[in-house]
Amino acid sequence: MNNSDSIQQQMKEKGLRITPQRYSVYANLLSRYDHPTVEAILQDINQEIPIASKASVYSALTVLREVGLIREILLQEGITRYDAKIEPHHHFICQDCGAIVDLDWSVLGDLPLNQLPKGLRGENYELTVKGKCEHCF
Repeated sequence: MNNSDSIQQQMKEKGLRITPQRYSVYANLLSRYDHPTVEAILQDINQEIPIASKASVYSALTVLREVGLIREILLQEGITRYDAKIEPHHHFICQDCGAIVDLDWSVLGDLPLNQLPKGLRGENYELTVKGKCEHCF
């Protein structure tokens, strides 16, 4: 099965109608690791042939997120980014250049969610580590 077939199969398994915009947005996210914004995705998929508007990219992202194929992540105030890596993981963000790196879940260990204050019940979490990447220190 080639990559195109795999992408279509994943979308079909989630019950999605495969439109050119949904396919392009999902394929784009699967091919990158930089946690792009809507604007970056739009620019990337329209590079060769304009097939999407900002509204259609937002719509595709919303549907893909709702069915669990992608995640919406907020690593910086006011900037929404998207990630096709849906298994639990943390992030590192360089405070100088803005580079974002995925961190395996095991790197930071588990937090004792059962020790939260009375009246609170933690169900899941992800952490953002801030610092400097190797290119900035």
